Amino acid sequence: MASIRPRNNKWQARVIRKGHPTIAKTFLLRQDAEKWARSIELEIDRSAFVNTSFAQKTLFKEILQKYLSNVTPNMRCSDNQVIRVKKLMKHPIAQTNMSNLSPKLLADYRDERLKIVKSNTVIRELAVISSIINHARREWELHIENPVAMIKKPTMPQGRERILNDEELHKLYIQLEKISPWYKPLIEFALETAMRRGELMSLLWENVNFDKSVAFLPLTKNGDSRYVPLSTRAVRILKSLPRDIEGRVFPLNKDTVSVLFLRATRRAELDDVRFHDLRHMAITKLASVFSNPLELATISGHKSLSMLKRYTHLKAEDLVKKLG
Repeated sequence: MASIRPRNNKWQARVIRKGHPTIAKTFLLRQDAEKWARSIELEIDRSAFVNTSFAQKTLFKEILQKYLSNVTPNMRCSDNQVIRVKKLMKHPIAQTNMSNLSPKLLADYRDERLKIVKSNTVIRELAVISSIINHARREWELHIENPVAMIKKPTMPQGRERILNDEELHKLYIQLEKISPWYKPLIEFALETAMRRGELMSLLWENVNFDKSVAFLPLTKNGDSRYVPLSTRAVRILKSLPRDIEGRVFPLNKDTVSVLFLRATRRAELDDVRFHDLRHMAITKLASVFSNPLELATISGHKSLSMLKRYTHLKAEDLVKKLG
């Protein structure tokens, strides 16, 4: 039953119903408080009431901080997620009350970001926001619609098609050998297996089976384990490596690998080359051997065939050879 009482020169309405949390709201006029209380009671009677009190008293920044403290520490590959959440916390949109976080605000955020960064970055940022809101709805009783689901997402750009030719690879290898004896075999092995950077860095000798020519990855980026078949060349590369006391095949720092790889490409005078391009190159090469996309996805670890397609760059002239 609703009660109306004066409070600090205003009028507070309190709705108390068995099986529901107490709901209170303050108004300047008594008649507004009475009207609101009646509408809430009617919604409860119709089983149509949604308690938005948490959303009304919570800023987006508070949700982001709670997610950062409670959720990201338990996530795999959380580094990028943490960076994105911290950037969001510094953006003016973080000061928005959750009940006011509308599709228009998110659309304005999208348009503003598209003037600064590429569309794939904005797509990832919106995905993070959507994931956080959905988590808060499931776990923290945040009773709002997800505004990200109501706005148009930027168009996904085409996948990168940077493929190094033999001459460019030769130049790159020369520079890599100058940095460390580990880097050339690392790049060669990456091109043979299509493994991700994190997978390469975490590969253990105990998970390499030379008898069966496979490498076992207990936990990958998408949360699954998988076996990676090893070519004759991949096996030869592994057998040429010394054994590290830690048991890692490539005892290198993940972040340092990317930085030094970029340094080597610049010294080799190669334009627009990233470490992740090696995975594109390897999957493209494997696609010419494994025509069955399920087989290829099993090797690469892709769950989505549409994403796998973005990684393969088969040339029309190569397909003509298969036609005969």
